[in-house]
Amino acid sequence: MPFSDNLVMSVQYEIKKHVLEDCRTEGEWKILILDHYTTKLLSSCCKMSNLMTEGISVVEDLHKSREPVPDSKAIYFITPTEKSVSALINDFKKKHSYKYKAAYIYFTDYCPDNLFSQLKTTCTKAIKRCKEVNISFLAYESKVFTFDIPDAFHSIYSPTSKDKVTTLEMVADKIVTLCATLDENPGVRYRKERGNDYRATENNAEYLANMVEEKLAEHYKLDQQYNVKGKTQSQLLIVDRGFDPVSTILHELTFQAMAYDLVPIENNIYSSLSQMMKKLPHYRKQKTKQTVHLNLAEDCMGHFHGTIEKLCKAEQDLAMGTDAQQQKIKDPMRIILPILLDRSIGSYDKLRIILLYIFHVNGTTEENLRKLIQHGKVMEYCDIIENWKFLDVPIFSADGQHRKLSRKDRSDVESYQLSRWTPFIKDVMEDSILNKLNSVEWPHCSGCSSAWNGSGAVSARQGNKSNLQDERRSVKLIIFIIGGVTYSEMRCAYEVSQSSIKHCEVIVGSTHILTPTRLLDDLQKLNK
Repeated sequence: MPFSDNLVMSVQYEIKKHVLEDCRTEGEWKILILDHYTTKLLSSCCKMSNLMTEGISVVEDLHKSREPVPDSKAIYFITPTEKSVSALINDFKKKHSYKYKAAYIYFTDYCPDNLFSQLKTTCTKAIKRCKEVNISFLAYESKVFTFDIPDAFHSIYSPTSKDKVTTLEMVADKIVTLCATLDENPGVRYRKERGNDYRATENNAEYLANMVEEKLAEHYKLDQQYNVKGKTQSQLLIVDRGFDPVSTILHELTFQAMAYDLVPIENNIYSSLSQMMKKLPHYRKQKTKQTVHLNLAEDCMGHFHGTIEKLCKAEQDLAMGTDAQQQKIKDPMRIILPILLDRSIGSYDKLRIILLYIFHVNGTTEENLRKLIQHGKVMEYCDIIENWKFLDVPIFSADGQHRKLSRKDRSDVESYQLSRWTPFIKDVMEDSILNKLNSVEWPHCSGCSSAWNGSGAVSARQGNKSNLQDERRSVKLIIFIIGGVTYSEMRCAYEVSQSSIKHCEVIVGSTHILTPTRLLDDLQKLNK
């Protein structure tokens, strides 16, 4: 189980082993206390029935009012933050009226010395165990992880940000906990695009990659179980969000991406059904769950037959640079003007088509952009367009030419007319597995594992056997995108893992999950 290719199961195993079983006593029930982050972490991989089999009688919210249970012991699975540690201390502040009989504390990550000192000086007698378990990420799906820190987008890309370095350091720490959970010490690489001077970002990917490499070395040096753990067969690639702006704003027609783009879903809850579900008895709830996907699909199709269908054709032509018959687009203005002049199309959809036009022509003139904005009547959203420069994506041709990315030829792959675009990250995944990434554009922070050999393919049989407890474990390719991952990019991890290249599992993740609307909202705030 520790080497499972399912990220959700790996996290479940780590929590069971290092938290629940670590303090379990046969026949004794304990209370499990979680903060906001660990509630989401546990919800992503465990059900209440799983917890009950491990001796958990009830799960409580650390930050809500709780009744004292002085006869029961409590497990605190929390983040090492000032807020959470203060709430914990408050439960044992009064010597003769502890809220619980004892505390077993498990932090998701390294606990700062000042917070640890506070614990020592205030409630040492109540603490029976205090450990760091190194799981500071959410297993969103079996091959997808997220740190659930959407505010990192502003911190990393805004020119007014004061905490960029602090945020990148936090991200590096979280990446290390992911690698530790997977029991991997990967070779680290990052994208360095030729012709890009990274005036705005100073190449976040390079900075983060070097920081992760240092922290990985330190982590495995301190880990007494492995002493100094050498590089494993896995590889970690770090890229900045600006490397593929097209995939972030296209209307996708796959079910998951389409639903999150077009339908009101908040915190993974389909709002139009959530109230109805709350009022139903259990049996009818179970039956209703079977209809949720049908309702969701009908909702999506309603949008599709409204305006999305005609938008998709224009978007795909601009993204691909060719039409469905693979004829080069000669006059992109003929594609976008009817959309900009259509009053039935919303402002954000018009912004998306303007941006796709700009990416297609590799930067436009200020005069041309002004005319496009006037035609679309989207003057109040100018910042959304211009703020792409903070991601090192040029909007104006005078800002310097981005080199047009060379794409893998997929003309022989069967595709729908309205879904021809393939996210750039899929090319990267496939090229990495075949050992075809250019070493100039993808520098190594460390030596390349022998698993990624020069024969042009990943070998699952090679590697330092002293570092491998199980030779049969699959090679892993971990991709981290700074600034958000899209649902279409998440899908690529499954497609490549399930392709003919059987011996490599692809895992993708980011600071947060992106939808086009969320990204445009975030872009508008960047210069604020």
